Amino acid sequence: MAGFWLASLLGILGMSLPLVYGGDNAFLREERWELGRRYLAEGKAKEAREVLSELVKSYPKEADVYLFSAIASLRLRDVHAAELDIRRALSLNPDHVEARTLLGWIDLEVRRDYAAAVGQYSRVAELRPNWPEAHNNLGVAWKKRGDLEQAVASFDRALKIRGDYSEAWSNRGWAQAEQKKWREARADFEQALGFNPHDEGALYGLSQALRELRDYAGAERALSRLIARSPNFVYWLEWGQVELVRYYWLFLLAAGLVYLHSRYQRTRRRFHGGAGSKKT
Repeated sequence: MAGFWLASLLGILGMSLPLVYGGDNAFLREERWELGRRYLAEGKAKEAREVLSELVKSYPKEADVYLFSAIASLRLRDVHAAELDIRRALSLNPDHVEARTLLGWIDLEVRRDYAAAVGQYSRVAELRPNWPEAHNNLGVAWKKRGDLEQAVASFDRALKIRGDYSEAWSNRGWAQAEQKKWREARADFEQALGFNPHDEGALYGLSQALRELRDYAGAERALSRLIARSPNFVYWLEWGQVELVRYYWLFLLAAGLVYLHSRYQRTRRRFHGGAGSKKT
């Protein structure tokens, strides 16, 4: 789970750990700066935080040190320490896009304060309007807040900037699905899978859209692909439900044939029984 947290953080930040931001020349030449980021890239969050905590003492005005220290703290599931570091970074640079994005992530995923997340991500989108991740993050926050139209509009902006953004296609598909716009949702999930065939969320969404559109064969194929990748009990259960609906007419036909056969047998016995009594 900790690895998933780090991957999620880097995804919403749209960054890689070796990336260097601002700072003076002396800071950029610091061996501890390189060491702290390398530790974090290698998954050594505890060591990274220790190095970065020492680095802060020498460079208390460098917002990026606080940002990476916050990422290390989140890797260690220390949300309180992470938030303190992020707010220190923002006190030094209120327009620090990555720090504000990370604070939005905490509001969204940890605190479940969707209004605050919308506020943080909206500011990021203003600061960096041509950054597709900013609009995608904002769309996710709008969606979780329950404003699906705003969510779709944000995903639209992300996709206008980067048409191959598979995550934004998938997210917009789920927003369409919540509005029962199943044809639009299907198209979005198919687009997402066209750019990233391994997107399980989009594949599961496609199975739901196809099921609602009564394309049970397509839904069964999508769920079969999911089961092949991840034998999740939920996927098996839904696959069974789709198969039951898909072949329901066969069960009805079989039941009808059994019923007609039993009626025929009763009628036949009654007819032969009546004929025999007259003969007697």
